[in-house]
Amino acid sequence: MKKNILIFLSCSVLLSCSKRYIQFANQYKFHSVDGLPDYSNLDYWAAHPYKKDPSDSLPKSLSKKYHPDSTADIFFLYPTSYTDAAMPYGYNAPLDNAEINAKTDYGSILYQASIFNNAGRIFSPRYRQANYWCYFPKDTLAAIAAFKLAYEDIKAAFEYYLEHYNNGRPIIIASHSQGTTHGILLLKDFFDNKPLQKQLVVAYLAGMPVHETDFTNIKPCTAPGETGCFCSWRTLKAGFIPEYIQHEKEKAVVTNPLSWDVSSPSVSRKNNKGSVLRKFSKLKKKVAGATVHEGVLWTKRPHFFGSIFLPIKNYHVADYNFYYLSIRENVRLRLDNFLKK
Repeated sequence: MKKNILIFLSCSVLLSCSKRYIQFANQYKFHSVDGLPDYSNLDYWAAHPYKKDPSDSLPKSLSKKYHPDSTADIFFLYPTSYTDAAMPYGYNAPLDNAEINAKTDYGSILYQASIFNNAGRIFSPRYRQANYWCYFPKDTLAAIAAFKLAYEDIKAAFEYYLEHYNNGRPIIIASHSQGTTHGILLLKDFFDNKPLQKQLVVAYLAGMPVHETDFTNIKPCTAPGETGCFCSWRTLKAGFIPEYIQHEKEKAVVTNPLSWDVSSPSVSRKNNKGSVLRKFSKLKKKVAGATVHEGVLWTKRPHFFGSIFLPIKNYHVADYNFYYLSIRENVRLRLDNFLKK
């Protein structure tokens, strides 16, 4: 019971500060002092098709029907795993820290990036992520600089990927939390109203507020098989809206990750075919429903052994876990539709 609860408590919940960062990011020109990572070295990738990593994993029940497909590429941006309030390494995480990398690899790469391994090759660059507390800065300029440095790494990794690996393949962008903070910028810099947009299958931007006005030509997805669009959601307990969300000036886009259809804003947990909790190897059915409500995604208390004692109302850490199989099936549908075009 306690172990199930810990999956929700093991990661800090980020507030919706990504919009503020994006507004400030282009006003300041911060540069890396020690140079960019060498993305020709596979050690600088948390997930990469040329090495074995946790994104290759599968829940047991999916292994028999698994058929690897290298038609498309998934560029996955993981959430914050450098959460120590003391900031022992400064505002940005080092790339060679074994503890932080293990937290990333056996956290988000295993539980989130693996969702996409039936749709193509997964690339996830290690980057000098900003510390969690940069979302609540005492020194605003230092925090902005930290996010800027993190994005410089991601941008460099994506440019290296395009030059050496893509070869015209369809691209899926997927991200969570801090990854979504940077994913918005990546879409703006490389896809939105640019030639590469024609290769965009879909973007899954979870865990942070994303607005329709963030992009010029990339629109929110409105139907399950639509392509060239983006999906986004933030999961909370039904009835709960944090104060910081109440004060948001612009309502965030919310995609229902069970129906994927704007005409079906509410889906019962009974129609959720598979979530992944602490035990990755086992898919659990009927854990969480999904209801779109005023800029957030609501679900009633999730159903699993011991969940009655779950003390939190913000399910940020489970944005992907709750809807694991639904996302996996949806990305395959969108890719198939994209390839038919």
